Amino acid sequence: MSLIENIVRPEIRALSAYHVPDSAGLVKLDAMENPYTLPEALRTQLGQRLADVALNRYPVPSYAALKAAICARLGVPKGHDVVLGNGSDELIAMLSTLCAKPGAKVLAPMPGFVMYAMSARFAGMEFVGVPLKADLTLDVDAMLAAITEYKPAITYLAYPNNPTGTLFEAAQMEAIIRAVGDTGIVVIDEAYQPFAQVSFMDRLPEFANVLVMRTVSKLGLAGIRLGYMSGNAALLNECDKVRPPYNINVLTQACAEFVLEHLDVLDKQAAALREERSKLAAALSALPGVQVYPSAANFLLLRLLPGGNAGSKTSDAIFANLLERKVLVKNVGKMHALLENCLRVNVSTPEENAQFLAALRAVL
Repeated sequence: MSLIENIVRPEIRALSAYHVPDSAGLVKLDAMENPYTLPEALRTQLGQRLADVALNRYPVPSYAALKAAICARLGVPKGHDVVLGNGSDELIAMLSTLCAKPGAKVLAPMPGFVMYAMSARFAGMEFVGVPLKADLTLDVDAMLAAITEYKPAITYLAYPNNPTGTLFEAAQMEAIIRAVGDTGIVVIDEAYQPFAQVSFMDRLPEFANVLVMRTVSKLGLAGIRLGYMSGNAALLNECDKVRPPYNINVLTQACAEFVLEHLDVLDKQAAALREERSKLAAALSALPGVQVYPSAANFLLLRLLPGGNAGSKTSDAIFANLLERKVLVKNVGKMHALLENCLRVNVSTPEENAQFLAALRAVL
């Protein structure tokens, strides 16, 4: 046997690394980023704030000031704290570490965020995916049956869901939360909350088994890598035990604290993107052979239908044709059977949305 076979777990050898394509020189519409930057005056002030950071010192490990700012500005219920992560990816990894008892399982609707399954497998847990309905809405009966059968330690509900943009019905989510009961935790992933404008955060006092997880990435700070989650104190205390020390660097902390003082700027950007989402969805829906799914996120999922403008072209072909025109979207057609011939596209500025539409019309 080789060195790798001797030392690396077989389930890890069977995986592929998370791939991020090179976007240099392209209209980048594949990663659900906010395309807007901070105004120049705020960038200057932020530069001074960062210049004053003591880079020679470790972060204050409690992150008390940053956590207080998040709780005060981002709707965390009174009396609730947060646990911080290097993006929501690290929070997901922490939860897998926390719950990885022998035989423990992770459950989530599929298609969904790939890191739920990957993180579970990294921790040696079994992942159970429950397919959505054909219209990409939640199959609550199948979810309840899976909960009864598998007794998952962690159940993820993305609100709204990635990559579909679906906003699951609150009553269905409540049924799942109650079905899980005290045998597991339900993680409500609200990464796209600024674009959905609905949340379970203010309902945390109702549910002892619920964690609400968010990231500032989609809000406009993807580059600083900061996620946070809240829930009941006893559960957060256990989560904090598996959080790596100093996991939030001092530049991320200073940047986040500064931007939270100017949250109105990001809120206005989110409002502009919600307006552009409606316009882009209408323009795409007007194209023959293109089906656009309802989205409560900052992206749209579209399916290429046979017999329309796309003819017999697959999502692979259209993706490649767009790339030739310097437009990068996400080809999700092979992620799951329910996403056959689907592309996911960021909602961006009016200019970039127009470039995407022109390129798509040219290749259909």
